[in-house]
Amino acid sequence: MADERPILETSDLTIRFGGHVAVDHVSCSFDRGTLTAIVGPNGAGKTTYFNLISGQLKATDGAVTLNGENITRLSVPERTDRGIGRAFQLTNLFPTLSVRENVRLVVQSRARKGFDLFSIAESHVELLERANHVLAEVRLIDQADQAVSALPHGDQRKLEVALLIALGPQVLMFDEPTAGMSVDEVPVILELVRKLQADMDRTILLVEHKMDVIRSLADRIIVLHNGQLVADGDPAEVIALPVVQEAYLGKAPEAA
Repeated sequence: MADERPILETSDLTIRFGGHVAVDHVSCSFDRGTLTAIVGPNGAGKTTYFNLISGQLKATDGAVTLNGENITRLSVPERTDRGIGRAFQLTNLFPTLSVRENVRLVVQSRARKGFDLFSIAESHVELLERANHVLAEVRLIDQADQAVSALPHGDQRKLEVALLIALGPQVLMFDEPTAGMSVDEVPVILELVRKLQADMDRTILLVEHKMDVIRSLADRIIVLHNGQLVADGDPAEVIALPVVQEAYLGKAPEAA
């Protein structure tokens, strides 16, 4: 029988910085195979909430549960090992190595063969094949031998997606994946996210400010405001709420 529990839950998740409550008792669950967009005004607590889930910040109160296991006190690597993958918050690329080597190192890590930067790559045929497969998925196979530092911004973003795919996580977290990208580059990232979304075993959390991106991808939207969860539901209904209209359109919708 399939496991019908939410894959990820936060229960009264809270963090205080001095007298400021940045995330205030947020309880929310995320089902398998869904894409949830997390929206809200600047300073609403979206990225802080992400940091609490992925482990960059430690909660003051509350809990994070993954597959029924309380992971609140686990480190970032421990959460990654259990299936949480995070992209676009920090750039974790090795700029002097090739595109392929960046992906190979992640594949090698997941295969638990250690980080041996001086090993002969040809001796790791399976790792290279897996790395090439991931690069083909994100349309970077033609740039595989380039140094990462030589890649344009959009291709570096695609490489970050490749590293996330190589981790093989159950929960994928994207924090403004299209930030800083040109109009021509955005559709490529959206296509990559859609491909990941099509895998019903994966759950995606997305912080994004572009409303057209949210409409295109989200199965569900939750809204944070002043650190609190103020709305949760169908994208069309949530987008029509005044707090969302004010945050993204600059004014509340006119009364009927």
